[in-house]
Amino acid sequence: MNALRAFEAAGRNLSFSLAAEELHVTQGAISRQVRILESYLGEMLFVRGPRGVSLTEQGKRYLELTSHAFDSISQGMSRQPASRKQLSVSILPSVATLWLQERLSAFEFEHPDIRLTVSSSQRPVNFDQDGVDVALRVGMLPTAQTDKPPMRGDLDMVINWNGVEAIQVWQEEAAPLCSKTYWQSLGGLGSVKDLERATLIHNESRPNLWGIWLGAHGYQAPRNAKTIVVGQRYAAVLAVREGRGMACVPTKDINMLSWRDELMFPFGQPVSTGNAYYLLHRSDSVRAREARLLCDWIQDLMNQV
Repeated sequence: MNALRAFEAAGRNLSFSLAAEELHVTQGAISRQVRILESYLGEMLFVRGPRGVSLTEQGKRYLELTSHAFDSISQGMSRQPASRKQLSVSILPSVATLWLQERLSAFEFEHPDIRLTVSSSQRPVNFDQDGVDVALRVGMLPTAQTDKPPMRGDLDMVINWNGVEAIQVWQEEAAPLCSKTYWQSLGGLGSVKDLERATLIHNESRPNLWGIWLGAHGYQAPRNAKTIVVGQRYAAVLAVREGRGMACVPTKDINMLSWRDELMFPFGQPVSTGNAYYLLHRSDSVRAREARLLCDWIQDLMNQV
């Protein structure tokens, strides 16, 4: 099913990168799943070129069949009892991809009268227009913001705070992360100064995390270190797992990973970024009860870590 989903999304979008964004995985994961399907079928489904991909004749035929099959499944799933309430949930892309989305099926099992529709975004939520019931965002509450210049990259969470209830789930702390095999390949690092020998992975969606951590310990960014730039935090974590370098990331995400034992925080000493993660919902929504149930469930999940 993973291979079929990857192929259908890539064929419909004619883009592996857009398919990866839609399915909340890496572009490499889409490419691998498509190759698995091509190997299974014994046919090439895409023509790969320097300017993108296009479908072969066999690919066009399989896309029509696959799309029809998924449409039939979707129509069948939509015929749920009228009493089952829909709850639209918007989650930060990296949190969704790394650990939360795979756990939400447990909530639906515990609450069979609620069906979750999950999307990912890091844009500020507009509860009046986005059709979102619950959102997980990172930032600062308006009451916590000051007139001081934004030293840590303030993150807007909501377009309009009127009627919005914010439940703090955890404070954000960040620290350098690497795989144990990468650490061994460097022969270990004696101190932060030895980062000059490492490859530093930078995340465009949170570009200031390295600066926050280094500044808190009285260091400047290494001038001679090699760098890799990725677009999202989950991509940075996956690059770390592959042994491509070291990234400065929020620590809570890592503690939630099933493959946590492959990684290490070599210097320990996480520092606060000044932000926190909040579950947001409208207290006057017709689905406020269901929204609160989900918020309580996620809080209980986090308290178990």
